[in-house]
This record gives sequence, structure tokens and C-alpha cells, in this order.
Amino acid sequence: MTTATAVAHKSASQPLLDFTVGQVCHAADGWHAVLHVGSVEHRIWSKQPLTAGAHYVAELPFDRDFEARAHAATRLWRAMNGRAPGPGFHRLSKSRRERLCAALRAVAAHFSGATYRSIAEALFGQKRIPGRAWKTHDLRSRTIRLVKSGLAFVRGGYRKLLRLERKDE
Repeated sequence: MTTATAVAHKSASQPLLDFTVGQVCHAADGWHAVLHVGSVEHRIWSKQPLTAGAHYVAELPFDRDFEARAHAATRLWRAMNGRAPGPGFHRLSKSRRERLCAALRAVAAHFSGATYRSIAEALFGQKRIPGRAWKTHDLRSRTIRLVKSGLAFVRGGYRKLLRLERKDE
């Protein structure tokens, strides 16, 4: 998310795009907005109310999220200037996306009161679930791990997706 701050001198800043009522929300920590530029969604946060036609600058604190913030600010700047936004900050592999989707499906079913067996049947197909050896079957263990992963994701683990795993940290 990019922090937006209104500025008086127009030459050093870019005009922020027009907002519609449904895209701006006031919260205890400030103002939140969602901008749709082309097919890309940009999320903005500001300490002050956002005004259509005002000029803004991005403040990027030198914290552990600096790289992600700088990348988001660059993508927004490119979109505001009619350029392609460029690649996302980092992409998940197909297998990682599939596992995250399965974990979310599993935890949603778990929250709805489904058994591990019924979750496994929904995820892997009823034909793959054994009749008698369920308690020791590898799909049971896999289903339990997916539910645990989903619970961790729901409890805040999704934030890890925003940060690159780096070897130098």
C-alpha cells in the first residue's frame, strides 16, 4: 500500500485519479482508497482526506517493507502516466498457488463443521479416499496439514506472501 500525502507544489507531484464514493473509506488510522487503473487495482492510504484533483507524493519509510512499497509506488506512477504497470512484486509458483487455494478451501470447510474425510473427498475426489484405512491414509494427513496451513494463513500468515524470502535476512 502506498502512503499518499497532499503537497502544494504541483511540479514535483502527480495528480491522483478521481475517486468515487465507493472507493474511499475513512478508518481510525486514516483514509483508504482503491484505484482501478486499467486492469490493476492500487490501494492508497492517507493521513488526510483524499481530494479529487489534488496533487500527492508518496512517502516511503525505510523499513523492512521498503522494497514492496517502492515497487507499488512505481507501478502506480506508471499506471497514472498511461504506461503498463510492469510485473507484480513477486509471483508465486503454480504449485504454491494451488496449495494455498486448497488450504483456504480446506479451512473454509473446517469452519463450516466438515470432517477431515469430507474435506478430503471434496479436494481429492471420493474415489481416492479409502473405505477402511482412512485413519492411516496419506490423504488424511495431507488434509489435516492443509487445514492447519489454512488456519495459519487466516490468522495472519497471509502477510508472508507480501514479503520476499531473502537469504540475507
